Amino acid sequence: MNPRFQSEEVYPPDEDTFLLLEAAIREARPEDHVLEVGCGSGLVSQELAGRVKSITALDINPHATRAARERGVEVVRADLFRGIRGRFDLIVFNPPYLPTEPEERGDQWINYALDGGASGRETIGRFLLDLADHLRPGGRALLLISSLTGPEEVEGMARDAELVAELVASKGCFFERLMVLRITAEDHPQRSGPLKTVAERCQR
Repeated sequence: MNPRFQSEEVYPPDEDTFLLLEAAIREARPEDHVLEVGCGSGLVSQELAGRVKSITALDINPHATRAARERGVEVVRADLFRGIRGRFDLIVFNPPYLPTEPEERGDQWINYALDGGASGRETIGRFLLDLADHLRPGGRALLLISSLTGPEEVEGMARDAELVAELVASKGCFFERLMVLRITAEDHPQRSGPLKTVAERCQR
């Protein structure tokens, strides 16, 4: 389905979108109930829809929810997990991950997709704190970050939330390296032994 609605207030699919999509396609299972947080244009949800049992998308940006709806995606306007009561087998999130100083911030809706706060980890931190409450037993999340976000710090934040982060995809782009982290509970049934840290995996 080709969306008719276009807006400069919606983050367009880019290299980070496609890296997350590739990882999500590999991760998705036919029996999964999936949630995409911060869906933007809705491309990832649209592509996953025929591969999983159900998929719901959300975004705080009203222009993004309209764009996703144009793609035929079931979408809810929400700020991260606020108002979301269900649990999911797979949660996918391409957050605002770039460090952003106050003078760089604007008041456009698209800034919700770009402004990661001074550290680049403000929205990611909120996401990780609430993630476990929305994962089904054995559930997992895919989180896209950048080398500029501080991968080791993100891994530490996950650990503080009793979660484990594992690098499953990465790609070099211009001035940064994009990465997709697979995040699970510490007692995830498929976990076997210690994992290499994100930093160690990046050095391979």
